[in-house]
Amino acid sequence: MIDNPRLELLLVKQGRAIAIALIVIGALAIVATGWAVANPETTTSPQFDEERVATDAQTSALVSENGTLWTEGDRLTDSSVYVLNTSPELTVEPETTLRNETGGVPVEDGDVTHELRLRFEAIRDGDSFWNESHRLLRDSPSVENGVATSETTIDMESYRERQRQLEREVSGIGSVELTMELRVEYDTGHHRGTFTTETPVVITDDAYWLEGSLSDSAAHSHRSGTERTTESRSPALIGGFSVLGTLSLAGGAIVARRSPTDLEAARRAVHEQRYAEWISRGSIPMWIGDYHVSLDTLEDVVDVAIDTNERVVHDEQRGLFAVVNDGVVYYYSDRGLWEETAWPEMDLEEQPAVIDGDREMSVEEIAELDPSDEFASPDDADGFEDDEDVWNQL
Repeated sequence: MIDNPRLELLLVKQGRAIAIALIVIGALAIVATGWAVANPETTTSPQFDEERVATDAQTSALVSENGTLWTEGDRLTDSSVYVLNTSPELTVEPETTLRNETGGVPVEDGDVTHELRLRFEAIRDGDSFWNESHRLLRDSPSVENGVATSETTIDMESYRERQRQLEREVSGIGSVELTMELRVEYDTGHHRGTFTTETPVVITDDAYWLEGSLSDSAAHSHRSGTERTTESRSPALIGGFSVLGTLSLAGGAIVARRSPTDLEAARRAVHEQRYAEWISRGSIPMWIGDYHVSLDTLEDVVDVAIDTNERVVHDEQRGLFAVVNDGVVYYYSDRGLWEETAWPEMDLEEQPAVIDGDREMSVEEIAELDPSDEFASPDDADGFEDDEDVWNQL
């Protein structure tokens, strides 16, 4: 039984459609569950190759004469300082590496160009007001095993003399600084780019050195293809479809089996709930009122109660809603007119057979009857009293 009258009315009106809709939804959800299980999800993702280009410059100097620190013919490599008298020539070897980081293999078909310069600048208050550039190297070496290497040798004594000359020229105006600049152009086949690195070069009367490094690097990526991945559908999705299908089918079956069919009763229940504050339960006698007015709906009875400031009495036994006002009974009953609500409908049980007193009974019928003990005496063996006893009792 449904406790919500509005829901009951909805089921009376639309129960069949709701049941069909729930069954259809349940069937579709079950089909969707099977489809999700049988068809795993396939995704396509792009694949990228990453290429890395790195440049550095190695420095070295050959010892030209014996001394306390070194012997002639020794080669000093990447030293933090070089002595000008024993190793006046500096060798610079720019090196560029091209490598495919994704595959872990070197790039063999790349192109690299190295350009090395020394630049003098006259500086005043941090700004350059004059410069002079000397190109020491421009080379496009072949790439072997992903590495391209160039080499050049610089006479550092000649640059010391040139720096001293420039310092005399700008004496009292500013200072002269010497900078080494390395420019690298590369082409990996997929990417092109340029590095420009520089470092100050210090030359004194006794030694020279590079204050920084000439290293730099860059990474590039490019799309190399696609990858297809197949994975099972989300368990939450499959479970959701399964639960939806089960609940929908069960709900459709329940609605189809338990939907009420009495539209008028459902409407009356809604009205009873809506107008509960105007309705009281009670018993209405048949003889009440001088006039009886039959109304079409319970709402009409409630309207009369509101207009007359009376209450509606609900007689459940007679199925009657009535308002009594000034001898007039305004009522509504689904049983019909006032007189038809007097007695509830009854199912009479099967009545016992009636014996016809005018018909003579047969010997067999008399034998089936139990002898009455109304006039019997326990002293009589045959079950009958003497006539005298009978007369005395009379």
